Amino acid sequence: MTDVHILAIDLAKRSFQVCATAVGGAVLFNRMVSRAKLETVLREQTPCIVAMEACATSHFWGRFAQGLGHEVRLLPPIYVKPFVKRQKNDAADAAAIAEAALRPNLHYVAVKSAEHQARAVAFRTHQSFVGQRTQLINAMRGHLGEFGLVVPQGPTGLKTVAGMIDDDATELPDAVRDIVRLYLDQIAMLTQKIDELHFKLRAATKIDDAMRRLCTVPGVGPVTAGAIMAFAPDLRTFASGRNFAAWLGLVPRQRSTGGKTKLGGVSKMGQADIRKLLIVGAMSRIRWIVRKGVLPDNWLGRVLGRKPRMVAAVALANKMARMIWAMMTREENYRMA
Repeated sequence: MTDVHILAIDLAKRSFQVCATAVGGAVLFNRMVSRAKLETVLREQTPCIVAMEACATSHFWGRFAQGLGHEVRLLPPIYVKPFVKRQKNDAADAAAIAEAALRPNLHYVAVKSAEHQARAVAFRTHQSFVGQRTQLINAMRGHLGEFGLVVPQGPTGLKTVAGMIDDDATELPDAVRDIVRLYLDQIAMLTQKIDELHFKLRAATKIDDAMRRLCTVPGVGPVTAGAIMAFAPDLRTFASGRNFAAWLGLVPRQRSTGGKTKLGGVSKMGQADIRKLLIVGAMSRIRWIVRKGVLPDNWLGRVLGRKPRMVAAVALANKMARMIWAMMTREENYRMA
């Protein structure tokens, strides 16, 4: 075990494939171990490089390995795929992880702390509850539509539904009335939980300096600030704001060759939640400008004058990402130019 330079682990739930390589890259062993055995292997192994694909459980094992003195390298799966030899199996995956970890120019994923992951759980729960509420509202609207009752979209139409159900003049079977009341009860319960989670996010902006700083950016609210704090690594790991925007997938996809530059739509690589919320925030700013009826004499006004709204929203989201990087790395609040 003292000759091991890289210990590559193909993660799973109960069975893990462990591939150990020497300094020159020669495979010392490649075997499957159980969950309890993996903990023993990491404890008995002298400090070395522990390489894993970045996934849901990799941060837990990364913290566990770091606590034992190992150097942890979390590799994006797309960087490992080119090194898989022929057949796809756990042994080949573990060997590919070990091979990719030897490359000198790969970027690694930072190991998240337990508090960092807790923020992500809170954000995911909020988004999950919002999705469940939308699903219930749409299902209820569909059922009422079968009886000729058309209800507006979104939570704003719930008062209309309650009025219809309580009105005896509405031609609706009693069984359907009971079902709709069941829907309304479930939606009300979810709305209460959503409001509680949103209140916690707003309260965090008053306590956390970083979240309060993020909320000073126009188009960034508590939910977007919470998503950035939950899913983005330390922004100082990015060399520039452009790199952060590229990590979010807010840059054009390239298909360039022979000196001919060909740019397409946004790459959509990186963190989807932050990218979506930044675009939503940018679109809200654009709607407010359009409602005024007069385009401002600035960069955004000139972009809106010659580009479609969605294209302008993506460009504004890219600019917001670069501003966020500059603010967080310099520890400064947003200043209107």
